[in-house]
Amino acid sequence: MSLYDAFSKALLTPDQPCPDGLFSSNGADPASRFTVYRNNVHSSLINALATAYPVTLQLVGDEFFRAMAGLYVQAHPPTSPIISDYGSTLAAFIQGFEPAASVPYLADIARLERLRVCAYHAADCQPLDQHAVLQALQGQTDLGGLRLQLNPSLSTLDSPYAVVAVWAAHQIEGGLATLNPWHAQSALVLRQGLAVKVFAIDSGSVAFINSLDRGTPLEKAMELALAAAPEFDLHQCLTLLITHNAITHLHTEQKVSP
Repeated sequence: MSLYDAFSKALLTPDQPCPDGLFSSNGADPASRFTVYRNNVHSSLINALATAYPVTLQLVGDEFFRAMAGLYVQAHPPTSPIISDYGSTLAAFIQGFEPAASVPYLADIARLERLRVCAYHAADCQPLDQHAVLQALQGQTDLGGLRLQLNPSLSTLDSPYAVVAVWAAHQIEGGLATLNPWHAQSALVLRQGLAVKVFAIDSGSVAFINSLDRGTPLEKAMELALAAAPEFDLHQCLTLLITHNAITHLHTEQKVSP
């Protein structure tokens, strides 16, 4: 094992001794200095997770979260120098973390918070003017072939729990008093300017939005949405997307002459 590999392994494993071959330029004990450095690295990564997952932390408390995050850090070291990238697999880790089983919606809350982080750091993209979108939709004779390109920050989440309600309840004082997490809820996450917004949507809207995001024509996306949820309201969903500047381009199918 190279010194680099030994250093990396020992850095994220608290009970590992200081790797051989280290020395201190000022004569200090390298083992003690390595311990301080390792503690700082651990603390920094755990603090990064606490910052990215504030509601997840609140649901289980600071002590539990930091203990869980410490185990995650050991099992999943960073693979990127960009700190905002760290923790992308925390939700999956929580899903299999038995001590967290008493809060069954914890993993989905972590998934929602991860989508918020991704939305915040998504590429900037100029949305279409709302009036221009409305005029294009109203003036289009063949809506079936129309494709809507969506903002890069946009994403959805389907959950058997009321993830939006749980998340929203932690944004206001006293919100937990009327909280009922035991019903299915879907979420739409997107960024407007620097503000990341979360909306509760139905499963039909999730199917519709995800289809549009894959480049599916409008008519086919609507069929898929109605198959997922017969009560899907196209007007309501498009209004949400237009009002919150989620549409960046409109593409029409080019008819090929024989």
